Amino acid sequence: MLFSELKCKQVINLKDCKCLGRVIDLEFEECSGQICKIIVSNSNRICSWFNNEPEYVICFKEIKKIGPDIIIVDVGR
Repeated sequence: MLFSELKCKQVINLKDCKCLGRVIDLEFEECSGQICKIIVSNSNRICSWFNNEPEYVICFKEIKKIGPDIIIVDVGR
């Protein structure tokens, strides 16, 4: 899967069915090259420069399912 495909998906929290936003960045483990975290923002990229919307840093192990349109995560926020 390409990053451009991943960032188009909405991230939904399984605990409360809340939409957390969309993937804006990834964090990789330097030695292995594996994705260890995704960074999610609920604002538009252009507006995020002027906006203090919360960003969510979600560990890759908290991702339960990556579907065609959404990513389901299980985070206790």
